[in-house]
Amino acid sequence: MNHVVLEALKLRVAVPGRTLVDEFDDELRGGEFIALLGGNGTGKSLLLRTLAGLRPPTGGAVRLERQEIGALPRRHIATRLGFLPQDPDAPPQGSLFESVLLGRFAHLGFWERSGPVDEQRTARALADVDLGSLGARELASLSGGEQRRAAIARLLVQAPSIYLLDEPTNHLDPAQQLAILGQLHRLTRGGAVVVASLHDPNLALRFADRVWLLSGRGPVESLACAALEPRHLERLYGVEYVQTRLGEQRFMAAGNAARSRQ
Repeated sequence: MNHVVLEALKLRVAVPGRTLVDEFDDELRGGEFIALLGGNGTGKSLLLRTLAGLRPPTGGAVRLERQEIGALPRRHIATRLGFLPQDPDAPPQGSLFESVLLGRFAHLGFWERSGPVDEQRTARALADVDLGSLGARELASLSGGEQRRAAIARLLVQAPSIYLLDEPTNHLDPAQQLAILGQLHRLTRGGAVVVASLHDPNLALRFADRVWLLSGRGPVESLACAALEPRHLERLYGVEYVQTRLGEQRFMAAGNAARSRQ
């Protein structure tokens, strides 16, 4: 069995006047794809940032390879964990190739410059997200979807064992969503862990092994995707869901009748 790489221990995530996640315990093992599902404002982004060590927990702890993540140097964390924010943390600058090459920074010594191997990794990552011909373009000149794929390519170049992704399908068309999530799923088959917040439960059903269901009121329910049923989604989103199948693949279709969230 793959070993535990990241742990949430009695984790609490709160904002003033409201506890979003409370008493959350889980162990993330190599080879897993976990999808976060929940309505807007339920704490998906804050939970991911807390797991990444970018925000201190209100209570409990996060451990990376059995060590408190807050006590570890960021450079050490970056060799093991990659985080994709929902929106860029800074305005896009430089060429696409240069931006993606920055993903190798954590693996270089303090005075070490990137070399041919790093550049080869960068070229391969750009090809993996279908941006191989655009390396010389200025990042700011790219579309939102292209910039999103560039950010994912930077994570591929970083090559962590844990990927925490806040809405990785933002700005992507349906074909690109399937391609990117397929790429991430293949990483888990190689032993990586992927945790991604998604708005479409059907993408979770297609690619994830487990789901975390965030109510925004404290409890987080962890389920195998095979156990996810329409009633779970009805509680999360306040609308009725109907299950259907196309071959072996399950789908959940949202209805029109609103329900109060339980």
